[in-house]
Amino acid sequence: MTNPTRVLVLNSGSSSVKYQLLDMRDDSRLAQGLVERIGEETSRLVHTPLQGGGGEKREKNGPIADHAAALKAVAEELAADGLGLDSPELAAIGHRVVHGGLRFTEPTVIDEEVLAEIERLVPVAPLHNPANLTGIRTATALRPDLPQVAVFDTAFHTTMPESAARYAIDVETADAHRIRRYGFHGTSHAYVSRETARLLGKEPSEVNVIVLHLGNGASASAVKGGRCVDTSMGLTPLEGLVMGTRSGDIDPAVTFHLKRVAGMSADEIDVLLNKKSGLVGLCGDNDMREIRRRIDEGDERAALAFDIYIHRLKKYIGAYYAVLGRVDAVAFTAGVGENAAPVREAAITGLEELGLAVDTGLNAVRSDEARLISPNYARVAVAVVPTDEELEIARQAFALVGEEARGEARLAPGEASGEAPGEMPGKTLGEVNA
Repeated sequence: MTNPTRVLVLNSGSSSVKYQLLDMRDDSRLAQGLVERIGEETSRLVHTPLQGGGGEKREKNGPIADHAAALKAVAEELAADGLGLDSPELAAIGHRVVHGGLRFTEPTVIDEEVLAEIERLVPVAPLHNPANLTGIRTATALRPDLPQVAVFDTAFHTTMPESAARYAIDVETADAHRIRRYGFHGTSHAYVSRETARLLGKEPSEVNVIVLHLGNGASASAVKGGRCVDTSMGLTPLEGLVMGTRSGDIDPAVTFHLKRVAGMSADEIDVLLNKKSGLVGLCGDNDMREIRRRIDEGDERAALAFDIYIHRLKKYIGAYYAVLGRVDAVAFTAGVGENAAPVREAAITGLEELGLAVDTGLNAVRSDEARLISPNYARVAVAVVPTDEELEIARQAFALVGEEARGEARLAPGEASGEAPGEMPGKTLGEVNA
């Protein structure tokens, strides 16, 4: 019997499950789908078979009580295509886990100790880790004999030096409550930085890249020779760029002011900054297409929101240019980064002295392929690189459990530079965690 080569990737949210089944022999997708509104009467499952040229999308509507019921429904859809979870060709189930703290610096086979640590991190990821845990436990119940692999959003950023990861607050207080900058969207930043190097015809260890992951959630990273040395999100995904509903960087004293002057509670301020700020707070919309339409019609609020969004982007590009010292490429990715040509052009315009420029014609082209949008004379490449977090999770999971664990194509985060992932200058991870 041949060695199993398939990986099922699960991304479990609080009321949803996204999934893809991939064959790691050629990174091909066999099926993908989404279960949403779990726990409601209006639950919806959309399943798309993709093997052999693909098939017709199937949709089911009706109540799905919980994640266990959702994954059982997914298993039934896969089985209908001959891709059931009982298949001997399934090598592992890979789970996206948002927060891994400092302990998890690479993909990890899940056991009770790992589950306990993910649960211990719930206070710093209250919206995400509980849902990730539910998905893991449900999948384990369905296939207890199969390796369940956690791939952490924070892992790629554990290579940040302490000078970038530490906040300038009392050290004892910070350590006691695990307050530091962890960063998120790590699987995307890892994938896009490597694909950018490939686009330039170089090894990741030879390239310095600024990655701009611009979706409803948005983050930037400075990647030096394949290793993250700084990123915009911090203890939580609130810090950094202006996002769809999140404020990004803000004076911490704003929270004290709102409590003292407006009488708002901590929970109310949390909701304000995470769900009622960013683009939606500035102009009432968090869809960049709608914002651009409003700008074209002369809407001043939409124009201001766009300008604030771009101003913050430029600040981070400039800051990370300084952090890296030499930049080979700036890469745009995720929903806005891949599709909003005006955002890319506005973010780069005015940075010509840094060697950055955008070719208007190349920037206007819509494509699902990684591509350069900078003119030939530009000293620094500007790229659009569609992210593929599911493929990144599948590769990392398969590298851990599959036959190709020692192959160059299956490197874990940070290994491209020949250094141990998560190494901290002058300290072991145990010392940092202590």
